[in-house]
Formats: sequence, structure tokens, C-alpha cells
Amino acid sequence: MNDLAKNLIVWLVLAAVLFSVFSSFSTQQPDDNLGYSDFVVDVQNERVKKVIIEGLIIEGEQRDGTKFRTVLPTIGDEGLMDDLLNYNVEIVAREPQSPSLISQLLVAAFPILLILGIFMFFMRQMQGGGGGKGGPMSFGKSKAKLLTGDQVSTTFADVAGVDEAKEDVSELVEFLSDPSKFQRLGGRIPKGILMVGPPGTGKTLLAKAIAGEAKVPFFSISGSDFVEMFVGVGASRVRDMFEQAKRQAPCIIFIDEIDAVGRHRGGGYGGGNDEREQTLNQLLVEMDGFEGTEGVIVIAATNRPDVLDKALLRPGRFDREVSVGLPDIRGREQILKVHARKVPLDETVELQVLARGTPGFSGADLANLVNEAALFAARGNRRMVAMEEFEKARDKIMMGAERRSLVMSDKEKTNTAYHEAGHAIIGKLVPEHDPVHKVTIIPRGRALGVTQYLPEEDRYSLSRRQIFGQLCSLFGGRIAEELIGGFEGVTTGAQNDIERATQMARNMVTKWGLTQKMGPVLYGEDESQAPGGGNTFYSEDTSREIDQEVRLILDAAYEQAKALLEAHHDVLESMKDALMEYETIDADQVDDLMKRIPVRPPKSWDNDANDASGGDEGSVRGSSASPIGEAVEGV
Repeated sequence: MNDLAKNLIVWLVLAAVLFSVFSSFSTQQPDDNLGYSDFVVDVQNERVKKVIIEGLIIEGEQRDGTKFRTVLPTIGDEGLMDDLLNYNVEIVAREPQSPSLISQLLVAAFPILLILGIFMFFMRQMQGGGGGKGGPMSFGKSKAKLLTGDQVSTTFADVAGVDEAKEDVSELVEFLSDPSKFQRLGGRIPKGILMVGPPGTGKTLLAKAIAGEAKVPFFSISGSDFVEMFVGVGASRVRDMFEQAKRQAPCIIFIDEIDAVGRHRGGGYGGGNDEREQTLNQLLVEMDGFEGTEGVIVIAATNRPDVLDKALLRPGRFDREVSVGLPDIRGREQILKVHARKVPLDETVELQVLARGTPGFSGADLANLVNEAALFAARGNRRMVAMEEFEKARDKIMMGAERRSLVMSDKEKTNTAYHEAGHAIIGKLVPEHDPVHKVTIIPRGRALGVTQYLPEEDRYSLSRRQIFGQLCSLFGGRIAEELIGGFEGVTTGAQNDIERATQMARNMVTKWGLTQKMGPVLYGEDESQAPGGGNTFYSEDTSREIDQEVRLILDAAYEQAKALLEAHHDVLESMKDALMEYETIDADQVDDLMKRIPVRPPKSWDNDANDASGGDEGSVRGSSASPIGEAVEGV
């Protein structure tokens, strides 16, 4: 019997009790229609023919046929019977009606029943019953959300771009559908599957697809839902969740962000007896406490597998680790097809081109791309989503939203144009650099201007030559400002460029082994220490040498970029003029400028962006973030 039926029965019983009690109290008689003194006068005047006496109530009929009713005073009237007999009044006596035993019991027990009812109501509310979302007494209950097999509509057809991961988990569907197929040969299905990958790659979606394909119940909970400030609550919730799962077997338990509860034990400030570690201990016990034949499979997801406790990862608990990484170009195309099913696409849309132009995008990023494109089309009252809207959506995601309400002076706008032109020119001149995709001086996000690079293919590693080329292009904006206004004219707009270049050069020395002097040695820091800085594992002399190597790399990149930009000073001026005229130029226009030929007009969808008035620049320089696999430079 579910909670709804139990609550309905309780309220029906309570309503019946209240109705019976109030019915017993509602036996009041109507008001008297004849005063007692008038009744006595009528009797003495021989106007009363018949009376019916029932307790203190006297009803009767006068000789003219009129009915009446009166009440005998409680002090009594000893001469009334003599008067009735003397004046020939017909007398009828009835036995007074007494309340039934049940009514008497209900009346007597009503206060007690009322108190018990109120007490039960508040207890159910505190325990999370009565349709509530929980209360003080429900701390130990699991917060896992249960979806039955009919409620899970996600299938493998809704998951794209992770073909290898789908192959790893496809046998789980067969086991949940027909366990005997594996048990005949003595096989044991993994008790736990750990899905590892960056955020937004579809780990939760893949777990739902397993349940949807197998048509089994699906328990979903986050790791943070186990831990509370009260010791023992998390362990109680773990026990309750597994008890519910065993009753629903075969089923799937999905724990998202398991690193919130599954971190290494003994490494925190709370010692070895805090609430989180007790919860983890109970989780380890529960995962050892059921057999694979019970049909309960635990699937967990995290993007930080390095912090998980080793006991959690051993065989018998999480037997298999499934990597759900960022999709490649083919996977991105498949994901775009899935998300574009419900979107009316114009014939100009080429999903393969979009996939090639979105390196480093996760499945969530691609879903957001399709949604933003649909929103752009809706704002323009379009009936279908065209390639133009996808271009705008991609620019918004990669470079930030346009800030056309900001106003810059002509001097600030010109300096921004020089800065972005410097980035673009160096990016075109250094070897093995990602192609320039778009340059704009329209403020986007936190940046006044953006130079966007777009790789031609997915890249998973970088050579020293490619990194050095990126360092040169990062310094291109600052060098352009220095060439035009001298050292005193350099602005703070290169702050983010310098920060990124310094970090990249330091990684070359300390992590990637890309310098001959320091060699292939890891000069790392202890990242497990308290916030405020890790402890280094090298001496002060080594630290000084690292700083010197970083400075040599940055100086070399700066000098090379400066020499290239000085040799193409005329191109710098021409690109500045084009940016001042169009505000945004694309790869084809950049190629024209590098070849020193007249710049072709911008594309049609760029014209819409350039029709706005000049009041759309900002006054604060910044930088926009970029997804993995692409480079975006911002002033």
C-alpha cells in the first residue's frame, strides 16, 4: 500500500469520528413557539385539547387544531397535572430518548482522539510523510530519487559521441534483462561501474540509458546528499538506500559526484572519525554485502578519480572504470544530430562544419550551442534555424556575449584594434599555429576585443614549436601597442596575455621537460596541502634557475614576435583600419590583409553585427575564457 492510500484511510477515519461526534452535539431542538405561562393560561381557559409530555418538552394541540410546543421549567410545576385533568386535557407521556452507548463513548473519547490525531499528524510531517519533503525525523532516510522502468525513457540512441563507453556498459543491459545468460558459465557481472570524465560529457545520461534499455528502476543521488552535520546520518542513508534497492532489484543505483563522499580517508582536518569517513565506510560495507546475483548495480560518476579512496576502487566494489571523455569530430557531429532532432534546420546548416569548428566542446556545450542558435532564430522571428544563428551562438559561447551598450573613446577603440591586429598577425606568421578564425573589437564578455583561433583538427598534444608559437602570439597585442605608442603607451590590456604566457612557460620548465638546462624532471608542488600554497619539492637554487629559464623563454618569444611585427608594420596598419571600419573580420579578410590586397566585404551575418551605432564598446580590458582545444585571445 503506497503512502497516498495510507494517508487517505487515516483522513477518512478521522472525518468519520468527527462527523459522529458533531452529530451527537447537533441534537438541539428548535426554539419554543409558546411560553409556559401562556400554556398554563390556555389550559385553564380550556383551549388545550391534547398534550404530549417527553421529559421537559411539552407538545400539544389546541381545540382549534393549532399545534404548539413549550418547555417545562426545571423547578417543576406540581399543579400542572391537576390542571390538565381538571380541564379535560388528553395526556400522552413518552419515555425520554437517551443517547446510544456508542455516542456516549465517542463524546467521552473525543478529546483524547483529537489529541492523538494532532500528534499523529505532526509525527508524520516530521518523518517526511503526508506528501512532505522530509523533516527532522527523516535524517536517516535515503534521499535517492527513484524512477521506475516506465519512467526512464532515455536509451542508447539518445547518447552519442561516446561509442567506446557504450560498448563497455552494453553488457550490463543484457545482464539486467537476462542474468542467467552469464550465471550459466559462472560469470559475475561487475558490482560497480565508475564513470570518469570531464564535466558535461554525458556520464549521467549514459547511466540513465542503461536503465532505459533494461527497463529497470533507477535510483539517482549525489554524493553530497549523504553527508550531514550529524554523525551517523550519512551511514544510515547509505543503509536505507541499499535496502530500497534490494527490494526493487534488478535495478541501478547512480551516485553522481562520488568524490564528495569517497575521498581518501585520514587526510582531512577532522581526523579519522568524521561524518564523511563513516559514510564512506558504510558504503564500502554495503557494496561488499550484496552479491552480483541480486541484480543491484552501482554506477558512480566523477571528474576527479585521483582523490578517491583506494578501497573504493578495488575489484569487488567498483570493478570497472569507464572513461567518458570529450568527443572527437565524429562524436561531436553525432551529438549535434541528437540535439538537433527537435530543431527545424535550414538547408544551409552543415553539422559536419559545426563539429569541425567546435574542438574541445563537451556534449553539454554542444547542447547549449543548439539551444542558443534556436534562441537567436526565435528573436529574429525565423521559422528555421540557419547557419547564421549557429555562427552567432558559437561566437557567444567561445568569446562571450557582445556588450554593445558600452562606449569607448576613439583612442581606446584604436588601441584595441592595434592590440587585436598584433595577435592575429603573429598568429598567421609563426609556424604550426592554429589558423586565425575571427578578429573583433566588439566587447565580448570581459574583453574589449577578441582574436579567435580555430584548430583544423583535434589535437591531443603540443610540440615545443607549437607552444613557442603560442607564446609569440600572446605577446603580439602588447608589442603592437609598444610599436605605436612607445613603451610609455603600453596599456594594461595585456594582463591576461602575460599571465597565460608566464604559466605556459613555467609548465615548459617544471612539468613538460621542454628545456635542455632543467631537463625532463618534474619540479612540482604538493597540491594536497592546505589552501594558500603548496610545498615545493626543490631548493632555492633550483627555484632561481627555474625563474631564469622561464624568463629566457619569454624574452625569446617576445623578441621574435617583435621582429615579425616590425617587418609587417604596414599590415598592422591595414588590419587596424579594417577593424575600425568593420569591427569584425573573418579568416578570409585576414588572409587578404596578409597578402596586402583589398579586403573583401564581410559575410552577410557579420553585416547584422556591424550595423549598430558606435556606442558599443567598453572601457575595461579583460579576457574571455576558452574551451579546451581552441585559443581565444582577449584584450
